[in-house]
Amino acid sequence: MSFSDGLDTSLQYLKGVGPRRSVDLINAGLTTVGDLLYRFPTRYEDRGQFQTVLELREGKTAGIAGTILTSHIRSTRRPQFKIFELLVEDSTGAVRATWFNQAFLSQILKPRQRVILFGKVETRSRGGGLQFVNPHYELLNSGIDESVAALETIHAGRIVPVYERSGKITTKMYRRFVHEALQRLPETLEDSLPPDLQRRLQLPAVRQALEQVHFPEKGTSIELLNRFRTPAQQRIIFEEFFCFQLGLATNRMDSILDRKEEAMQVNDRIRRSALEVLPFRLTSGQKHALQEIAHDLQRRRAMNRLLQGDVGSGKTIVALLSAVIAMENGFQVAFMAPTELLAAQHAKTLNRLLAKSRFSTGLLTGSMQAKDRKRIVAQISKKEIDLVVGTQALLESPIKFQRLGLVVIDEQHRFGVVQRARLREKGLSPHVLVMTATPIPRTLALTAYGDLDVSVIKDLPPGRKPVTTIVRASSKHHEVYRFVGKELAAGRQAYVVYPLVEESSKMDLKAATEMADHLATKVFSKYKVTLIHGRLSQAVKDEAMSTFVRGECNVLVSTTVIEVGVDVPNATIMVIEHAERFGLAQLHQLRGRVGRGEDQAYCFLLYKAPLGEVASERLRSLTETTDGFELAERDLKLRGPGDFFGTRQSGVPTLRVGDLVRDYEIMEQARIESTGWLMTVSRDHILVKNMRKAWSERFGLVKIG
Repeated sequence: MSFSDGLDTSLQYLKGVGPRRSVDLINAGLTTVGDLLYRFPTRYEDRGQFQTVLELREGKTAGIAGTILTSHIRSTRRPQFKIFELLVEDSTGAVRATWFNQAFLSQILKPRQRVILFGKVETRSRGGGLQFVNPHYELLNSGIDESVAALETIHAGRIVPVYERSGKITTKMYRRFVHEALQRLPETLEDSLPPDLQRRLQLPAVRQALEQVHFPEKGTSIELLNRFRTPAQQRIIFEEFFCFQLGLATNRMDSILDRKEEAMQVNDRIRRSALEVLPFRLTSGQKHALQEIAHDLQRRRAMNRLLQGDVGSGKTIVALLSAVIAMENGFQVAFMAPTELLAAQHAKTLNRLLAKSRFSTGLLTGSMQAKDRKRIVAQISKKEIDLVVGTQALLESPIKFQRLGLVVIDEQHRFGVVQRARLREKGLSPHVLVMTATPIPRTLALTAYGDLDVSVIKDLPPGRKPVTTIVRASSKHHEVYRFVGKELAAGRQAYVVYPLVEESSKMDLKAATEMADHLATKVFSKYKVTLIHGRLSQAVKDEAMSTFVRGECNVLVSTTVIEVGVDVPNATIMVIEHAERFGLAQLHQLRGRVGRGEDQAYCFLLYKAPLGEVASERLRSLTETTDGFELAERDLKLRGPGDFFGTRQSGVPTLRVGDLVRDYEIMEQARIESTGWLMTVSRDHILVKNMRKAWSERFGLVKIG
């Protein structure tokens, strides 16, 4: 076996990894030695302090080294349930160790063997005395001295790394594979950090750091290890952040160098044109965002801007006014939405607002009839359509824009490097404006969207009232539905959301279906109740949503997160069953589906008691504020960045060792150092080339422009 490839070596060459285990590792996201070693332990335990049998105390966690005197399997009243027991002695006495339903250990642990045990000490229910229950164990070579046991063991007798179980890969297996990989690695590894930077910051070499991360030497502070603040841990975290920030810096530099043939102008004529389509006075937040966008459009380089605004903050009108600037300068605008339903809704809104202007609009989606699609495509190529709304279909090859100047991407529609390249083929390296209704905490905005400029709209349009949020136990649901009935009688509409752990969960889906039937036949029998869930086709879901938008359905029961951006001003009630099963950001997004009109709206959060501490804090937060940015910060602290966004497609970098909240200061240091270093080297530098390759593989989805 050769480890000449170092961290790129396939895990199939590790001792103990056969074909079956190799598949398990791949399923856990582990293909190479680098994948294995760049996944940190979740915590560390000090199992290196041995005690004697005489020093053991009930209720304490302890470790001993001794010799096995006896071993046997004890039967129980349950035929398939066996207990394996050992009697282990040292120079001060003997103690029992018990493992439940692990009879196979009789083939591993046998009399006269030397063994280390580590675990909790309890009083035996039969006969008294002390015992270890399901302890960690490790066999020692015969005659080894306890003082050197920590050098010869990996599961006990030392500071031990504890890993998160991944599928069939247990923490013990992971520890064994990591130890084997470290033993086989070359003495020196290629380093992704510049040598002068390593020397200046006094960072340990990558090989040494990886060893100390996984198997810290005796005397390392357990407190620092579990806070991920040892020099070795910080070096590996800094390395990852340096690579990420270097990628953002090169992306931004590419954008600066990507010069446009001409800049747009904003003059009095264009300002008057914009005022003509404006349906109401802009808020101060909208004005500020529009000013920043207009400034970008007047420059000779492509805009890459993220427009953040809470649900209902009026991002669409800002995007429309930006489009008016582009169209008045003779450019076409593409407005992309994530679904056909939202695309159709945007097209209807934009067409209405532009009705009195001289600009034409069009809608292009994948499900259009061939003749209609052909007509729209021809009109786009002849510039007979100034603003076209659509989905991913706008990027398909037959579509050619004559003069594409601005692309607006709605609701975090992922827009990566490939899509950007396609648009370059179609137009003039267009300006890009990304809109999101998910409030992104400041710390994440600086990282996940570090190569974009960010505009924020925090205030709501005039006339909007904050949604009243009420938390109730599920046992009070009859009171809630009585209130819903009064709103329906007044001509309003309501959403009822029922969670699925997974879209494939048959039990949850059955419960949601039964609930919809109960609401339709017993609770709201006078009204039309419709159920949508993830197993329905997109066309069926879109039609169900459309009937609700048109007011033909009174109550919409949904097992999926209702489309972000769907605007039903008449919907004033949101009832969320089992609210404790949703995340804070998700609950806020759902709440934002109501309160889109001038009537007072209500959100009822029904929970099943008893509530855990985190779930209780989550629901309390929703009653205390309707500020999405405040909730985003709270959610980040409660759950961490990965859970906050849920999926990689949302744009958060897939970090292997760093944590955006815990390690924010290291990220900031990496940003400063990477930007400074990039200014001193050529774009052909080997580290820059290696970084570009690694960045596109790891973080490519983050790039918008």
